[in-house]
Amino acid sequence: MESGFVAVRRVGPIAHVALARPDVRNAFNAALIAELHAAFQELDADAGVRAIVLSGDGKTFCGGADVQWMRASLDLSREANLEDARAMSRMFRAIDRIAKPLIGRVHGAALGGGAGLVACCDVAIASSDTVFGFTETKLGIMPAVISPFVLAKIGRSHARALALTGERFGAARALAIGLIHEIVPAQVDLDAAVERITNEVRSAAPTGVAATKALFARVSEEPYDATLETTAQAIAAQRTSPEGQDGLRAFLEKRPASWTA
Repeated sequence: MESGFVAVRRVGPIAHVALARPDVRNAFNAALIAELHAAFQELDADAGVRAIVLSGDGKTFCGGADVQWMRASLDLSREANLEDARAMSRMFRAIDRIAKPLIGRVHGAALGGGAGLVACCDVAIASSDTVFGFTETKLGIMPAVISPFVLAKIGRSHARALALTGERFGAARALAIGLIHEIVPAQVDLDAAVERITNEVRSAAPTGVAATKALFARVSEEPYDATLETTAQAIAAQRTSPEGQDGLRAFLEKRPASWTA
């Protein structure tokens, strides 16, 4: 599947989604936002997809907002700005809550909304020379739309320190604060690292993975006392599901589970 600003290809059960505006550092505009949202909705509904790899074409993962798009926003009404922001928020929410594991293949730079995309990834692997930043305050605006995902990923303390200054930071700091999970020494090593993670995902039960992702999202938002029933219901449902039954029997019988075939 190809579209103007987003390219999606399948390699077996793994879907690769690439931001495809390399001439402008894969920057966001209204069209890219709409296409990325549509791509993730389609992949979420595809039972044959086991995991998604998110990347950027060219030298940069994502440089944030497109300059021309930002310039055009100067002439928009408050209502039109609201609609733009809502569309972007819906896109991020579709990415963040997709049932499949999302692996970020990050290189070059991930700034502004690009860093927000990294925050939505379940596993993020970055080249050692990648530059990150929540740089919106440098432009007189704020990282508002991405804030739920950034706060959930790196916590309030790091989010405040980095968003209020708007400073850029390297991969080592991104790893230390939990924005990314692994650093590879050079961009050429990224594909091998990503493949290792996708292979791990393929060895895990698809419904178990989806249920775990949904459970973590729910438990993180519930009061502590409510989580007792939520987690008990979740594990009971999964243990008695076809995959739960097969997985436990496969372990006890020392054979491969059905989803690994």
